[in-house]
This record gives sequence, C-alpha cells and structure tokens, in this order.
Amino acid sequence: MTPYEQLVTATQMNFERYHAAYAAGSAPYELAGPASLTYDQQVQRLVREIAEADCVLVGGASGLSAAGGGDFYYGDTPSFREHFGKFAEKYGVRGAFDGSFRRWETPEERWAYLSTFLYTTQTAPVRAPYLDLDALLAGREFFVLTTNQDTQFVKLYPEGRVAQIQGDHRFFQCARCCVDDTWDAVEPVRQMVEAQGDDTRIPTELIPRCPHCGGEAFPWVRGYGNFLQGERYEEQYRKVSDWLAAHAERRLLLLELGVGRMTPMFIQEPFWNLTLSLPHARYVAVNDKHDLLPAQIADKGMVIVADIARVLADARAMTGA
Repeated sequence: MTPYEQLVTATQMNFERYHAAYAAGSAPYELAGPASLTYDQQVQRLVREIAEADCVLVGGASGLSAAGGGDFYYGDTPSFREHFGKFAEKYGVRGAFDGSFRRWETPEERWAYLSTFLYTTQTAPVRAPYLDLDALLAGREFFVLTTNQDTQFVKLYPEGRVAQIQGDHRFFQCARCCVDDTWDAVEPVRQMVEAQGDDTRIPTELIPRCPHCGGEAFPWVRGYGNFLQGERYEEQYRKVSDWLAAHAERRLLLLELGVGRMTPMFIQEPFWNLTLSLPHARYVAVNDKHDLLPAQIADKGMVIVADIARVLADARAMTGA
C-alpha cells in the first residue's frame, strides 16, 4: 500500500468511527474559528500562497465541476434536464447518480442511461473554473489529485500529472472483476448514444461485454458498481505518492477545491495530515458550504467559503493571467 493510500485508509476508519460528526457536516476535531479576513483579502492570500509556493498539490473534488456547470449529479437541475431530460420525463430520474443507482428493468435501458451519462462527461468542454485554475498554476510545478471521474483534468494535463483515484469515465472494466483489465469506453459509448437516438434503449448487441469472460462490462468508477482496484487503480496512488515523496521538503501548497462531507477521506483529511506533518506545507481550501479548518493547522491554512468559480475567476483577474 502506498503512503497516500495509507492516509486514505486511516481516514476511512476514522470516518466510520465518528460517522455522526461527519453526517452533521462537521469533523471530529477541534476546529479553528471563523476567518477574520474579508473575501477580497482571502483571495489576495490565495494568490500569494500560490506565488510563494515551490510546488502545488491540487485536490479537485465534485464541487469544482459543479461550480462550472457540472451540477447534474445530485439533483434535478437545469443541466440535468439538458442532458438527461428524456430519462427524467419517462422514469422520474432526479439527478445523474439517482439514475446510476436505479434498478433498471432491462440492460438495454440501463446502458442507454449509462452511455448518456458517460457521453455527457466525455464530450464536455473544459469548464471555466478549470481554465482559471490552469491560468493560476501556469509556470508552477504542480500535481493534481482528483476524485472526479469526469475527465476534466485529463483534458488539460498529461496522464502523468493527474491521479484519478476514484476512476475514469473513459474506461470499462468487467462488472464481475474477472480479470485485472480496463479498456476503452469512448468509442462504445459513442455508438450507444448514436444508436438510441431519442429512445431510452440501446440495441442488445451494443451492450458492452468483457472481452475475457463475455459477461457485462461496467464503467471503471467507484460508487455504484464493483470497482476494480487493480493495476490502474494502484498506479494512481503511486503517482501521487511518488510526487509527494519528491516534494515533501519543499514549500508545498495543498490546494483543496470542492470537497463535500460524503468523502473527506480521499483529499481533505489526508491534506490536513500532510499540512500538519510536513515542515513547509501550507493549506488552502475553497468550499461553497463548509468552513472546516482544524485548530492544529490554523497557522498554516485558510478556508475560503464562497463559490469556487467566483474565487478562481477573481484570483485569475487579480494576477492578470
């Protein structure tokens, strides 16, 4: 198990032990008080922290994509209706994840929905908050750790610069994990979307199959399937662990963007641990809902409670990038 995965595992155990605190939107630690800086002062400090850092580890979570218009996961939003309207009307689906967990009557309907979901993210343009973040990081040494499966970061950066620890919408796996293998999902998804047209079913022959056992395939993603934690998964943790090992003694900024209370164990709490343990580490989080900063790292960190898209756009404007 790699060092970063060890941090995640420890937090998962903590999450189970103190679940009531997390469910209430808090954390089982002594927290720092409200920030004394104004919004403009906080954005100025964010710009300064990036400029003064030797290197930056970005932790991008669902709130980052939601801030750019990818807010169709959890509710019946306008963007959900735009992409999934026919499923909302016919089946009463209310959010992309609602449809992913749904028990569909036929595999042809399930794959019509799943292919629509995957196609929506695979073909989406890079959203504005990502472009603003990219401008802020220009010329700096950085690495990206993300729990997002929507391919936004890998549309911007080489694979070696991004660790996708919860999967990637561009790949399929065997639903039964019969073998440690993942394969391309982009072309099969395009074919399924074209074949369904305005219908909510795909032709039976387009149901994706595992090339090894012939069983049904499934997207390589954690959350609503039998997630394959094989070589590709371990590679993601190796990348971020190796990068951290090479930069641990430098002035490192841990920049957390959009972590919710369902999954603090993958980015947020490991970042807190690293901020506390690494001598020159700094921590900045941007979150539109939660102001959570452990008192132990209050002198090394800051949380900006505001819309992520606004913060990144304002920070970019401040730098003239």
